[in-house]
Amino acid sequence: MAVARKNWNSYFEFDEENETPTEIRNILLIIFTLIAAVTFQAGVNPPGGVWQDDDRGRIPGTAIYASQKNFYYLFLIANTLAFSYAILVILSLVHKFPFHYELWVATMSMAITYVSAIFAVTPREAVKFRFVLITLVVPFIIRLVIHAFNVCCRKFSSTD
Repeated sequence: MAVARKNWNSYFEFDEENETPTEIRNILLIIFTLIAAVTFQAGVNPPGGVWQDDDRGRIPGTAIYASQKNFYYLFLIANTLAFSYAILVILSLVHKFPFHYELWVATMSMAITYVSAIFAVTPREAVKFRFVLITLVVPFIIRLVIHAFNVCCRKFSSTD
């Protein structure tokens, strides 16, 4: 007789009856804080490290990985997108928390630090920085467009 095996994924699925929104928010805060920390660190300390001396015309303090321009550019865009989405989710989850304005200031300061750090370690010829900056704001623009669409839909449906 065969024993019925449970799907192990079911143990980790969201359970509305046993889990509260507060628990879920706390879990999401932990997850997205970890994502923000890892992506921040990867931007400040790029894979492979930075050049230590000016041997062969290399600028000390710039990313070694930047010598592989396409791969480094892909890394920088993906890392910046993950960092930006993590910040967006964190700021959304702490909305109306005590000191949420202070959290906004601290989080935006961290984003500015991230941008200045990647500018410092990336050789100018390796990356088109306007695309990196656009990547940083894309999640916020998408969220604003979704919010505006929802507001318009609610207004349109309430007039019917």
